[in-house]
This record gives sequence, C-alpha cells and structure tokens, in this order.
Amino acid sequence: MDDFINEAFEVEEIEVINDINPDRRQYTINERINHFEIWDDLEFFRRFRLKKGTVERLLQQIEHDLIHPTNRNHCVTPMAQLLLTLRFFASGSLYIVAADFAGVSKATAGKIITKVANAIASLRPQYIALPNNEAERNIVIDNFYRIARFPRTVGAIDCTHIRIQSPGGNFAENYRNRKGYFSLNVQAVCDAQLKFIDIVARWSGASHDSNIFDNSRLRARCENQELGNAVIIGDSG
Repeated sequence: MDDFINEAFEVEEIEVINDINPDRRQYTINERINHFEIWDDLEFFRRFRLKKGTVERLLQQIEHDLIHPTNRNHCVTPMAQLLLTLRFFASGSLYIVAADFAGVSKATAGKIITKVANAIASLRPQYIALPNNEAERNIVIDNFYRIARFPRTVGAIDCTHIRIQSPGGNFAENYRNRKGYFSLNVQAVCDAQLKFIDIVARWSGASHDSNIFDNSRLRARCENQELGNAVIIGDSG
C-alpha cells in the first residue's frame, strides 16, 4: 500500500513539473519485450551469441547482484539487464542501440551494462585459472599430447586486438595499434579444449605481445616453476 501511495505521489509530481515547464521532456515508459520468451533457440543464439541454457545458468550466478529491492518505477528485471548487456557485447553497437532494443533510456543502458559486466567479471576465479596442482596439469598435458603430440604442454598463448573507440586525452595514440585502429591488446592462454585459463586485458593496442608477457604474472609463475616442468607454446611474437 505504501509503495502504491509513493508511486502515485511521484507521478503527480511529474505531472506538476510538466505543467510548469511544458518544454520539459515528457515522462514515458518504453515497451519492454521479453526476448527470452519470444525467440526460439536458434534466433536467440543469433542475437545474443549464447544458448538459453547458458544464459539461465549465468543469471543464477549473478542475479543477486542485479536484483532491485523493490519493483517501483518499472525497474528492469535481472534477466532483461543480462540480455541487454549480452546484446551490446554481441553486436558491438552503441549504448543507444542496446537501449532501444531493451526499451530503456541510453543512460539506464550504460549503467546496466557496467553493472552486469562487473558481475560477470567477478566470476573469473571460478572459470579462468591455470592448473593448480600436478594432477590437473597432467590432465591438460595429456590432452595436448593426444591432439598434436606436443610434450609437456599446459597451454597455448597468443595476443589479440579488441577494437575500442578512441579513449581521448593526451595518451589516446597509445591505443592505436599497428593496423591503424584503437584497441586493447589482450593476452590469452587456452588449454587443449579451447578453454581460457589465463587472460590479461589491460594493455593498450600499441603494446607489443612480448612486452605484455614480460610484465605478466604468468611469466613470474613460470620462472618460479609453479607449473613444474610444463611449458606454454606460442608464436615468435
């Protein structure tokens, strides 16, 4: 009852403000489509690059970070927040495109994407980790050997450029890579099953692959023999 009364007062206040200033943008509520329900599995995957089952499992792990304490002011549900963010990642579009897709404002979309991205990133320790003991290393080594007869191999390393908009400022050109566009140079290591086991995503596009590795914790762990006699394969870069 209290929530209903408070919401009524808020609507009344908005109407009063609009009467005082007719040029003020009208308070509107955009239609929000339930994308999880309306698309079949194939069309859903085409739009979000993940299967429905994967999205449901991901939501279960981060929902506590996305849920609102009340349903006032037509709050965006955790599922809608997650799908908005996945659509933004899958399409590489602007905030306003993702906002229109989800039926929210551009400002709201920006806040949601930041919040969901942080929630997903907090899961990294559960899924992205080097083998912690000899038994785990031996499993990875055996998998590599069965595929390509590489001995003692625990991972394959390489760097890739992730395109970004110019960050602006005095150091913007540090992010322009050798191909001419702005990017982050991301170092990644995967196992024989193509699962990421280590990622470094904080270097500008102008950084050389070898410089990223030389300053990474991964190199320190190798030098400290935390991986035993295992090796990581990579190209000459």
